[in-house]
Amino acid sequence: MKNSNFIVNVEGAVFRRDKWLIIKRSKKEEYAPGTLALVGGKLELPEEDGFEDIAEETLRREIEEEVGIKVEERMDYLESKVFFTDDGQPVFDLVFLCRHKSGEAYPRDLEEVEEVFWQTAKCILENSRAPEYLKRSLSKAEKMKRKMEPWGEG
Repeated sequence: MKNSNFIVNVEGAVFRRDKWLIIKRSKKEEYAPGTLALVGGKLELPEEDGFEDIAEETLRREIEEEVGIKVEERMDYLESKVFFTDDGQPVFDLVFLCRHKSGEAYPRDLEEVEEVFWQTAKCILENSRAPEYLKRSLSKAEKMKRKMEPWGEG
């Protein structure tokens, strides 16, 4: 019987002007090794009290730890979905739209991230190596970004 408790994961659809931050997951990763993905990670309890905005705070920390950049304070909910790890564990995945604030992205943690790319939505959507779930999330993010002010011009 499968475990009915969810792992909670957060991801950021991070944009800078007309490009999106995409990572190539390390081949050492447990789930989806070597695939293209948004940056993010598992939700963990904070070391100190303060459980407000835990998803957003976790995502900011994961982005900085994995690719060395900061994102703007404002994050907008994009979507949620469920997927299963290779061993059948259910994962509740929350995706946020994020705007790059500072820093140059690089694979800061090679155990988790092999490469980083800033690419246009068109380039990612036409990439045969990009998984369908990434393309669906990115399509939603691109539509949301266009509708939002003042982000639409960013």
